Amino acid sequence: MTQRLANKIAIVTGAGSGIGRATAELFAEEGATLILADVTEAVDETAARIGPAAVPLRCDAGKEKDVAHLVRSAAARFGGLDIFFANAGISGGLASIFEQTPEDWAEILRVNLTGPALAIKHAAPLIKERGGGSIICTASVAGLRSGAGGAAYSASKAGVISLVKTAAQQLSGSNIRVNAICPGLIETGMTEFVYERARAKGQEERLGHLNPLKRCGQPIEIANAALFLASDESSYVNGHALVVDGGLSASHPYNRQDYGRTAI
Repeated sequence: MTQRLANKIAIVTGAGSGIGRATAELFAEEGATLILADVTEAVDETAARIGPAAVPLRCDAGKEKDVAHLVRSAAARFGGLDIFFANAGISGGLASIFEQTPEDWAEILRVNLTGPALAIKHAAPLIKERGGGSIICTASVAGLRSGAGGAAYSASKAGVISLVKTAAQQLSGSNIRVNAICPGLIETGMTEFVYERARAKGQEERLGHLNPLKRCGQPIEIANAALFLASDESSYVNGHALVVDGGLSASHPYNRQDYGRTAI
């Protein structure tokens, strides 16, 4: 069977755990050579699990010099770049608009929104040199409507959805596709606090119960979506936000957060 990413060079950020690690491993299985990035040393473990096809680098995905270094490393080590999966992100918790400070907003937007913008800015020229390729950004169902995250997080992910649409247009004629993935509730380090809170209340079985599949998702289910968007199988998919949420956003289920009585 032909590997779907044979002879492709890919960068994956947030590769130390969760969706990033699952995607890195799947990309490697499908033939990609990888530069893996994360702000923590856990990226070294991901690379060790994969083997010689993966090079780990420490990186703050919201700092331009770090992102530029990732892209230069792909050129220096492997001769180019075909795929950039801008996956790194932070949650910022579930604080309301009235609870989050300007510093919270700035940091969450820096990593979650500026990070993908920097990935597009620095990766696109190198990908164009290879004749085209794919840039994928991790957004969220929280960017589609309220009820799935804190205010700053939700705003940052809505920004990512808009960003990929704008970038796809600005890269017209380059043969570079720019898309987003909008995960629902996935069991990762970022959502660990949600799981711990549910377990403490004896309500773990209720996690994911609002979507029609009645369960949470796993990182590999998002990795499979990333593989589709990275591969030639999605050659006519561009400027799109692919929702992978068990059907949650097909309706409007939510648990109202009523701050009006206490915050103002």
